[in-house]
Order: sequence, then C-alpha cells, then structure tokens
Amino acid sequence: MQDKLQENESLRAPTIVGSAQPRKEGRDKVCGRSQYVDDLRFPHMLYGATVRSQISRGKIAQVNFSPDFPWSEFVVVSAKDIPGQNSIPLIDNEQPCLADGRVNHAEEPILLIAHSDRHRLDHALRSVSIEYEELPAVFTIEESERQTQVIWGETNVFKSYLIEKGDVDEIWQHADYIVEGEYSTRAQEQLYIETQGIIAAYDPAQGITIWGSLQCPYYVHKALMHVCNLPADKVRVIQMETGGAFGGKEDYPSMIAAHTALLAMKSRRPVKIVYDRLEDMAATTKRHPSRTRHRTALSKEGKILGGEIEFVIDGGAYATLSSVVLSRGTIHAGGPYYWPSVRIAAKAVATNVPPHGAFRGFGAPQSLFALERHMDRIAQALHLSPAEIRRRNFLKPGQTTVTGQTIEEPIELETLLDRALALSEYESKQRRYADQNKDSRHAQGIGIAAFLHGAGFTGSGERYLSSLVAVEGCPDGGVRILVSSTEFGQGTNTVLCQIAAETLGLAYEDLTIARPDTSEVPNSGPTVASRTVMVVGKLVASAAEGLKQTLINAALLKPGYSRQDFRAACQRFLAERGPLRSIAQYQQPEGIHWDDQSYRGAAYAAFGWAVYVADVDVDRTTYSVSINDFVALQEVGRVLHPVLARGQILGGVAQGIGFALYEKVEWRNGRMANSQMTNYIVPTSADVPPIRVYFEELGNAHGAFGAKGIGELPMDGPAPAIVNAVVNALGVPFDSVPLLPENIFEALERAASNRWLRSSESR
Repeated sequence: MQDKLQENESLRAPTIVGSAQPRKEGRDKVCGRSQYVDDLRFPHMLYGATVRSQISRGKIAQVNFSPDFPWSEFVVVSAKDIPGQNSIPLIDNEQPCLADGRVNHAEEPILLIAHSDRHRLDHALRSVSIEYEELPAVFTIEESERQTQVIWGETNVFKSYLIEKGDVDEIWQHADYIVEGEYSTRAQEQLYIETQGIIAAYDPAQGITIWGSLQCPYYVHKALMHVCNLPADKVRVIQMETGGAFGGKEDYPSMIAAHTALLAMKSRRPVKIVYDRLEDMAATTKRHPSRTRHRTALSKEGKILGGEIEFVIDGGAYATLSSVVLSRGTIHAGGPYYWPSVRIAAKAVATNVPPHGAFRGFGAPQSLFALERHMDRIAQALHLSPAEIRRRNFLKPGQTTVTGQTIEEPIELETLLDRALALSEYESKQRRYADQNKDSRHAQGIGIAAFLHGAGFTGSGERYLSSLVAVEGCPDGGVRILVSSTEFGQGTNTVLCQIAAETLGLAYEDLTIARPDTSEVPNSGPTVASRTVMVVGKLVASAAEGLKQTLINAALLKPGYSRQDFRAACQRFLAERGPLRSIAQYQQPEGIHWDDQSYRGAAYAAFGWAVYVADVDVDRTTYSVSINDFVALQEVGRVLHPVLARGQILGGVAQGIGFALYEKVEWRNGRMANSQMTNYIVPTSADVPPIRVYFEELGNAHGAFGAKGIGELPMDGPAPAIVNAVVNALGVPFDSVPLLPENIFEALERAASNRWLRSSESR
C-alpha cells in the first residue's frame, strides 16, 4: 500500500485541498447570526399544526368539529382543498399528502389547522374528533410475509431485487462446510438537533416560496408543483441553516412543505410549521428494520465458494424511499469479499407503521451488520480467527463484486486489516482477555468489522440525475459557487469552496457559495448517498476550470497568473462583456456500465473501504456494555479537509454505537411509544470511547482531487464490530441490535441453563 501512496504523491501537496480551512458558515454560527427556520418571523404569520390518525389502519367514517369552538378564527385544510394531486411525489406517487377516506398508519396526517396564536392550536386539535372503521393492522416483517392481511398490492411487497452470480445451486455439493445464520436490526431515529420546520408564503402572482430545514431543495420543489398545481417558475425553495439531517430531511420536508403551502394558499398569509420533539420522533421517518438470512458454502481452506442471502426490510405504510434503501442494502450484502457464486434475494415489505426512510448508510448498515456477524460465525465453525477468515476472502483488484463489477481501484484490504489489528493490539488483547475473563466480574472482548460503501447514486442513478453546477465571477473579482447541494453540518460549503479555490489558483477567501435557492441555483441533485464531494465536487472543479479557460481565451488572463491578475481579469470581463459564468453537467465516466434490468454491472464509480476494531467491557452484574477503545481505519481517497473528515468518522461511529447498544424504538400498535428524549436512549459523551481515526489515501480518478464519499461509510462498521467484541467477551452469540442489558442477561441465563441441562444429562 505504501508503494501506491508514493505513486499518488501528487495527491498530497500541502495546498488548500488537504488542509483544514475555516468553515464558511462557522463564524455566523458561533456569533449567533445564522438564521434557522424558527428564527424567521413574517408580518401576519400563522402557525400550523396537524391532526393525525390515532389508529394504524382503517377507514375514516366521520370528522367531527366541536360546535362550541370558534372555528371561524382558524384556517382548516383537508384533502378536498388540495388544488393538485393528493400525493407526495418521490419515486412512486403513492403517499397521500392528507388522508382521504382511509389511513394506513398512526400519525398519518388528516387535517391541517392554522392560527396566529400558536398556543391556541393545542385546543383546536383537541376540538377535532375522528370516527373510524378500524381494520386489522400489520406490524412486523413476519406478519407482512404471512399475508393474512394484504395491506399493499397483492403480496405486501413494495419492491424486490434479485442478484445472481455464478451457479449457486451447484456449490453445495462441493462444500466442506455450510454455515447458516439469521440476523436482525431495528428502527433507529435520526435525532437531528433541529426538528422539522418549514415556512411557506403564497402570492397569486409569484406563487409559493418555501424556507425550510431540508437536504434536497429540488425534491421539495417537485412536490409543491405536484400538490399545489403550480408551474416550476411559481415555486421557490430556499434552504435555511439546517441543524442536522442524517437522511431524515431528505424526503419528509416535502410533506411538511406541502402542508404549509396548502395553509398559506388558503389563508393568503405566511404559515410556519415547526414540529416539537415528540411529534417529530413519532411521525417522521426512521431507519428501516431488517432481517437477513445467510447460507454460505465454504471449502476446508476457509474460502467462500458461494452462498444465498435473503435480505428483507420493513418499509412501513408507504414505499417512499424503500426501493433505494433496499437497493443499497442488497448490493452491499456481500461486503468486501469475493463470492464466486451468490444469490441475493431482497424485498421491502409493507407494515402499518409510519413510513421508514433514509438514514445515514441507508440499507448498508443493516446488511453489513448481518454479514460481519456471519463472518465471525463462519470463523468459529471453521476454527479460524475472525481476522484470518476475512483475510482469506477479501476482494482483490481484478476480482468482481456480487454485481459483477470488476475492482479496478488499487485496494489492499489485507494491508488495511494488518494496520487496524496493529493499531488496536488485537492479537495480544485477545490472548490477555481470554485469560482475564475466567475469574473476573468484567468480561472484556475485542471484535472487528471489515466493510465497504459505494459513493454516489447506485448504477444509472447519477446518469439519470444529470446534475448541474455553476460558478460565476463576482464584481469584486471573487468567485461564487452555485449548487443545490446543502450544508447541514457535514462541511459542504467549505469543501466545495476548497475545490474551486484549488482549481482556480485563488485563495480560499476568494470563494463564496450561494445559499441553495431554486430560483438561483441549478439542480445538482440531492445531498445524499455520499455524493457531494465525489460527484458534485468533481463538477465544481470542472466548472471552475471552464471559468478560468474563458478568461484565458478572452486574452484577459495568462497561464501562471497571480490572485490579483485573476481578480482584475474577472472585473474587466464583467465590465466589458457582461456575466461571467461556467456550467458543468454530469457525464457518466467511461467504463461505468450498469444494467437496471439484470441488476448487474458497475454499481458505483468508487467504494470507500474500512476496517474497524472495537474493544469492549461487559459488566456481568449489570449486563451493560462499555467501549474501552475504538479504532476506525478507512480508505476514502483523498482527504480534502482533515478536521471535517475526522469529524464525519467520529459522528458516524457515535451513531453506530447508538445503533448497536442503545437505540430501541418501542412500537405499540404501530405507534412509537418512546418518542421523547426522556425515554429514547442515545449515547452521551460519557458512553462514547476514545475513537482513534486513521486514513489511507489511495485517490480516486472519479472524484475531485481524488476524493471519495465519506459521510455514510462510518455508520456501517461500528455495530458489527461492537457485537462481535461482546460475543468474544462472553462466548454467547448475539445476532440482533440494539443489544441491550436485558438481552445479555437473557442470553447468559439461557446459556447457563443449557450448560446445567447438558451436565445433568452427562451424569
């Protein structure tokens, strides 16, 4: 790997790219100047609230308004007031904006109410009663599969995929070992700091304007055209400062934006809806629960011959983003290993809970948890170490992934594994803990997870998006970037400015970036899927290069120019010729071919690769798990901003710890019963260990200055590494997350009971 790094020495120049520049929005945030949705006030503004279903499935028999309540003071909107289509367009136009006649989940919106005094809204909500004809509901994957109640289509299946490689039916007769396992993950709440919030204003001449906390301005733009029956130039979406998202503000803002817009259109006044924490947690999307079954054929040498993988996710009441979550989980189900033959059957099923949606990693954390637990199970069955079973099966350049994509990146996963093992003192700790655990109240263990994550949209997704970016010269001689990619804490504004400054040979301070506003910025695609730096960043570099060439071709700039030369050339061009702007549009790289029908080919232009090692302590009295040490080693191409990159890993690992050990959504009749910060438990700073972050940088031909995606990769590895470490400590298998103290207690009690029974039988 060191040789590869030397070959890519050009990636390491100590310039703007690769250095820790100040965040573009940092000063305003620190000084309190940043404006979030709830900071905005408009004259004559109303506040909106939502009447939601109290049952999980049924028909609406009657809506009753309390006769002694002053309804004339309030604005009320129902499905019949929608001027366009009563659906939120995303992939399929199947989720109602407002329920009309029936409901499919508790918390489904039925009515909207607005008033100038937000404190009177609670009284108004209590003054509406809804009579239902309740129908049997479905709450789990298994209930949905049984089809006792068909709640969607003919089979309760939203979407299915099948990946086949090689001859799976042939491998079993040649296998020396066959290892099977079933693994599950539960829902997880995004828990962004700022809750969902939107303001809408309507003018008959100008149309609808939205100010929102959101990830994808053009998703919202499309939804409002559809619901409000407005042309594109009559819909404007402006992203405000956004306090966290993690995927939870990808699709749901389209729903709340449609609600505020409908109230604004009916009242002809600005309307604000900001959810409180309880409503936000109860009504909005979460990570899809999953169940994965593995059956793997292996040789006596510990090489994977092939296998069958069944991957199922719970989509909730409407399909929304389940197809893309399922797609990524399916493609990642084989992990960073070589499968000569494999069959992956995947499906997303319907249940009567609020729709599940995007969450950091979207699908990959679920299927990779199953795979990495299964690899440890294989190691145990073959009497190999967890490290060795991975080493013998890692993908190598020239081999193909489960979709038949040839690995052309210069990966060396064995070297990555060796470095992670050395940094964590894996082997010496394994030996030491095995001796210590015999007579100690505390059991210590160490576990590993190896994984990959594709950067950008899957398959033909980027080609379909055809993203656009622009850069333009400014009157002061600086340059402004125009993209719809949004900043919500991850560093979009900063890194894109670094890329443009480096390309143009300017100072970082010479670059600014426009606020995402659909009336001004082109559609650069959604800020999801770890695509911003690799895909949009590459386009920004291309557009910046085009701007430079425009000035050179106009004989206003010569190669080798200074910062002052550029500023003068830019000002002169604007004065003499008018606007100076360069646009770049995504073009599919050569050699990236994907077949949507067979679901085969190059799924991603590049992958991030990682090996994580968790060191845990299990208290045998309280059955609680604490993490002593965590090593996170990843290859993500060029690290453009070391501080932001490290922050992405730290945050992803912290969320992964919550996924593994703390965050359990409690469902009761399809409603989230613990939708408050007092009873939905997340890790605090006291629960997060020292996280030691390391990078390898091998570059990436398809990303700006060699960068790959980074934001979602760190979500994939913590849960399996931690659970593998707990299994190593206790010698008892655990195959689901979150792994809570009560789960450990019950497993140890069962193990003790089984040992007693075996002992009794032997006597």
